[in-house]
Amino acid sequence: MELTNGATKAGDWRNYERVLLPPIRNLHKLEVYENEANGYNRLRDVLENDDWTPESVTNEVKASNLRGRGGAGFPTGLKWSFMPDPDDRPRYLACNADESEPGTFKDRQIMEYNPHLMFEGILIAGYAMQLDACYVYIRGEYADWIRHMEAQLQKAYDKGYVGDNIMGTDFSMDIVLHKGAGAYICGEETSLMESLEGKRGYPRYKPPFPAQKGLWASPTTINNVETLAHAPLIIENGGEWFANTGAEAHPGPILYGISGHVNRPGVYEYPTGMLITDLIDEVAQGVIDDKGIKAVVPGGCSVPPLRGDGIDGVTMDSESLQEAGSMLGTGGMLILDEDTDMVSYLRRVTHFYQHESCGQCTPCREGTGWLERIVTRIDEGEGNMRDLDLLLDLCDQMEGRTICAFADAAAWPVRNTVKRFREDFEAKCKPSVHPTGADLSAAGATAA
Repeated sequence: MELTNGATKAGDWRNYERVLLPPIRNLHKLEVYENEANGYNRLRDVLENDDWTPESVTNEVKASNLRGRGGAGFPTGLKWSFMPDPDDRPRYLACNADESEPGTFKDRQIMEYNPHLMFEGILIAGYAMQLDACYVYIRGEYADWIRHMEAQLQKAYDKGYVGDNIMGTDFSMDIVLHKGAGAYICGEETSLMESLEGKRGYPRYKPPFPAQKGLWASPTTINNVETLAHAPLIIENGGEWFANTGAEAHPGPILYGISGHVNRPGVYEYPTGMLITDLIDEVAQGVIDDKGIKAVVPGGCSVPPLRGDGIDGVTMDSESLQEAGSMLGTGGMLILDEDTDMVSYLRRVTHFYQHESCGQCTPCREGTGWLERIVTRIDEGEGNMRDLDLLLDLCDQMEGRTICAFADAAAWPVRNTVKRFREDFEAKCKPSVHPTGADLSAAGATAA
């Protein structure tokens, strides 16, 4: 239904008007952003209107119930409120533009088509938290996008939107674009900070948390590209507008990245809370050759896959997906058709995590290697039924036992793919020399 304040519920997605990626030609250019997208006027309002104090900006973001779009879904306004009162230390924002999660490519669209929305969001966040600088950490493989953003950022500096005494006020803030070196682990917020400081990208122990001791031991907040791009829209339209768009508990516009065996893959902006079946059948125009759906990975390869026969009624928001046994993650949907070999799929996933583990924690360093070796053995027809129990046991030994959540992200797809598509694995396994857990139960019943 259409709300009086212009918000759109998920069920009315066909009438939704894009705000993150509006259909404006050459929107990446500063003059187009200014003239056709109200560009930097939200920042001007915040800086020049006495009603907008740093606290009131943070409270408006809290009222919107914006949840981070980088994967964890943490409430953004609450995260901003964790920043301590200013002292003699510098204060930083780190914008996570690493986007290394396989199946995720939505931040790239903002950086290419609407980079000034991200810059304006960074500056509004900087005002709200009284920051000195923002470091935009971009994966090095995005070389073309980095050059593109460097040119646009320089124009923003030249126009007085970034730097000293922005728009003639006493607010000053710098934005620095920093190239990563292609490490997935640097998408984890403390690894990102280590890398920015010129060190190896090892996750840090917490506490202390970044807001207390982040970049160069100074207060730091880390937000995703898409998360920050929402800030100008919330200032312009109000937190209530955002909160009433999409799913009630996980609201707002969101960028869905749809890939895999669909007729029209791509990035699509719609409200949260859309039915998975609508996104596949109508937005992505169905599965190639009208095949059935074997699996849907809702939010990047680290989230548990769902069976194709279990997605009816499931919507793209944290609550619905959690109930279904998965997570929203980054909203990067991978659609796998009925002919997909799930063992082969999992082999590629485990290879990725084994390759990308930073090696700091033993359960992760050793566990990811064993997961890959066992899944590879099964895929090549050399595994046995007990290997399935061994995979699940390995997941138990990895999850929750490391400094960061990398080991968890490596274990979740293994555990859930084995459990939910066990028939694919059993078809490739040889009978066990020793009975499996299921065989032992049967043997016990017989003996009794």
